[in-house]
Amino acid sequence: MMTELSLNVLDVVQNSIRANADLIQIRVEINSELDRLIITISDNGCGMNSDQIAKVEDPFYTTRTTRSVGLGVPFFRYAALVTGGDFCIDSKPGIGTVVTAVFVLSHIDRMPLGDMTSTIHTLITLNTTIDFLYFYQVDEKSFTLDTREFREILEGVPFDIPEVSSYIKEYLKENQLEVDAGRIF
Repeated sequence: MMTELSLNVLDVVQNSIRANADLIQIRVEINSELDRLIITISDNGCGMNSDQIAKVEDPFYTTRTTRSVGLGVPFFRYAALVTGGDFCIDSKPGIGTVVTAVFVLSHIDRMPLGDMTSTIHTLITLNTTIDFLYFYQVDEKSFTLDTREFREILEGVPFDIPEVSSYIKEYLKENQLEVDAGRIF
């Protein structure tokens, strides 16, 4: 079992990368009034049919040859459902996949969100040919990081160069701190 939701995000995004996605969208939406934390990961990868979706939710199924089980999606699903939330995978072959996990924010069994800044930073700097659109919202405040905009501004300078990598990490950290307004989720 993962110890924080950001690790579940990392795991699901790795599936998107293996599905040859070149645009991955990650949305984290926290709504205190509705008592909900919603994490949505969507990609334009190869997609799955209904049989493949059923297999992905099975902890004893994996397409990887390095191990015989694939626990990432089942753990993410369980983490949402145990809070009284919901979990859904919508996918179409040749179009892509959307994974949505809904958590009851105040539920005692909800794992902490964890270090989304490091998760997103790691994904961007280690997968420099993939575009990421990250949206983070707490109640009425939000911010977005779109690597396509960064690419345009940087005119081809790679994200894994130390100065650029540091800037991306600081951008994520500062914006999340402002949106969180001192709260830890």
